Amino acid sequence: MAIKKILVVDDSPTERFFFTQVLTKNGYQVITAESGEEGITKAKAERPDLIVMDVVMPGINGFQATRTIARDDATKNIPIIMCTSKGQETDKIWGLRQGAKEYLVKPIDQAELLQKISAFG
Repeated sequence: MAIKKILVVDDSPTERFFFTQVLTKNGYQVITAESGEEGITKAKAERPDLIVMDVVMPGINGFQATRTIARDDATKNIPIIMCTSKGQETDKIWGLRQGAKEYLVKPIDQAELLQKISAFG
């Protein structure tokens, strides 16, 4: 399955802008969400091919949103790449246990992000 539509979930306008610029420049359609709650809603409504998920957000954090999306029959097949400032090994293990397929630490390396995305396609 080719990755075409990507949902970016991040509470930071700067980060959403960065991801949108990088991904649209490389031919992806980008949808954004500002919170974990909005990310879950948009994942169900938009059915993106892939989700880029921040962890540290007010309300439902990225770990909780990832767990919800990964366990819902409607969205469980959407791969999630966590992109976060939480760089401890325990954070990475926890993120993957919640259902993320990849875990990248900010600042994000554009080439690495694009390589991870293309690996799903």
